[in-house]
Amino acid sequence: MVEYFKIGKLITVHGLKGELLLKHSFGKKTSLKGLEAIFIEEKKDSFIPWFVESAKIKNEEETYIKLEGIDTRESAAKFVQKELWLPAADFKKFAAKSAPAGLLGYSVINEKENIGDILEVIEQPHQLLCRLDIKGKEALIPINESTLQKIDHKKKQVVVSLPEGLLDIYLG
Repeated sequence: MVEYFKIGKLITVHGLKGELLLKHSFGKKTSLKGLEAIFIEEKKDSFIPWFVESAKIKNEEETYIKLEGIDTRESAAKFVQKELWLPAADFKKFAAKSAPAGLLGYSVINEKENIGDILEVIEQPHQLLCRLDIKGKEALIPINESTLQKIDHKKKQVVVSLPEGLLDIYLG
């Protein structure tokens, strides 16, 4: 099964010809050069591909994107507020190494135990929250200066020291 990573959200329609503005989490400017398709999750774990006709950089975290078959402002409007996803291989091509979203797929290690892989990174002002699946239950693990021990990019691991009892909240 292909693993998908959330890359951002379509935040508004741009112009009259169906272009959309993508707010992304790649951590660098990107024109998405070479990207054939993006995916929208219609139902849980059901990703529908939309082919990219063109894309151009707006700024560090935004890119204008034109999808095939979407040629009017009205047809583009139904995509506003939709989250976009990419297969893991495509995501890794576009994400900056230093971008928090670059931690997707990394294992979280607490007290030398692998507690799960990062499925989503939620950026907050003073910390990151990493969404994991631990024994079939969703858990949000804070990554901040008091919990983070190190990030090992070679082993794809985030080593943390979590407050006592935090995992018990999720695991009962």
